Amino acid sequence: MSLRCLLCLKKTMIRPSMSRNVQLGKLCSRIKLCSSQFRQFTSQSWEPVPDFDYLSDPKNYQTIESNIKSRKGTGSIELFMELLSKFNSSQSADKMELKKALLAEALKIPNNSHPRLHAYGDTPHVVETPGEKPNWSFKPLEFHSIAKDLDLLRTENLGNLTGPRSYYLIKELAQLEQALIHFTVDALEKKGFILYSVPDLLHSRLIESCGMDTKSERTQVYKLEPKFYGDICLSGTAEMALASYFTGSAVPVSELPIKMAAVSRCYRAETSNVQEERGIYRVHQFTKVEMFGVTSGEAAASDALLEEFVAIQKELFSSLGLHYQLLDMPLHELGAPAYRKFDIEAWMPGRNMYGEISSASNCTDYQARRLNIQSIDSSDTRRFVHTVNGTACAVPRTLIALLETHQQSNGEVIIPAVLQPYLNGMERLRNPTQPFKIKWIKSKAQKNKTS
Repeated sequence: MSLRCLLCLKKTMIRPSMSRNVQLGKLCSRIKLCSSQFRQFTSQSWEPVPDFDYLSDPKNYQTIESNIKSRKGTGSIELFMELLSKFNSSQSADKMELKKALLAEALKIPNNSHPRLHAYGDTPHVVETPGEKPNWSFKPLEFHSIAKDLDLLRTENLGNLTGPRSYYLIKELAQLEQALIHFTVDALEKKGFILYSVPDLLHSRLIESCGMDTKSERTQVYKLEPKFYGDICLSGTAEMALASYFTGSAVPVSELPIKMAAVSRCYRAETSNVQEERGIYRVHQFTKVEMFGVTSGEAAASDALLEEFVAIQKELFSSLGLHYQLLDMPLHELGAPAYRKFDIEAWMPGRNMYGEISSASNCTDYQARRLNIQSIDSSDTRRFVHTVNGTACAVPRTLIALLETHQQSNGEVIIPAVLQPYLNGMERLRNPTQPFKIKWIKSKAQKNKTS
């Protein structure tokens, strides 16, 4: 392998263009930003910069190969090395095509993994299980039954209106959704997060750079009609828009870490035949409050921010009176971008199961290298940042856990004290005095079928 050729390749990919410098004013009144240095775009587009030094070192071959296999992901270090060898030895006109193929293969290789995860096998490690499962003298109902009896939910007869896996939240349940959002945002702002309103439409390249596939037959990403809208997708989480905000930029080290939050609709083309995931547990669109952080490229910095995100999640869910378990996830559950990932599963008594309500991931420099996000210090030294993300509140599953946990024998639901100020002091979801029933009108075709 020619190290000289490899270095030439790297320089070609990261050489800045001086044609465009964009200054960004204050990000928020809470954070003092150096507007002349905070965001310096190298060009209108950007070039991803994989860690070629690490990938091309033969000493790392077995580690990378084992990591790919354990994570059950895409990518081939063998193919990468073959392409690198061809690139270094090529003198022909196809050198540019080889460079593109080499870059594409490098981007398929997943992030490195935390060393501790190799001992877990295929089973998550239970870090802690605070609290106790509710113990009632009556049989607990599922969310769907509770909400239907309270006249607060519709999931029936929606196939011709919105497609499968959708829902209407009604009256107090819709208010409870808003209460959860405002409660969560307030809590995050008190902890120094900056609130963003983010776009739901993103270029597929941004979504791919964040670690989500958009092109395979089984992708979970919705795409707009390319003929009319180009390569544009519906975002599956605000994480992607928040990460993309810094694309092609250099962030002053003095302003790190940056903690961001967003409320957005999330669109996912998910399917499931698992009985426990019926109802609003797994849906095609839902509202979520997301946390996102940018730290320096030091491992200690992103590890500390991940720990902070998990602590916030625990605090939020404990204040809602939920019993849950915190899981350190095994390698095959990480996806491509995560170096380490923690999930929180809340106990859902009506379903008699723990169900995932949040996750938090340290992606180290995986996303930063693909989006070309760097830090810059006073001596103009640049380094790729680390990114961290975490769910603060995924509304549908949090509602499931809340209603199933706080249900009463008479069918009513006690509202956690921390949410009551956001509901004008409402203490309970009460049984309706006059239930509202819809009488469906059968079409002529349906009448003929039944006659």
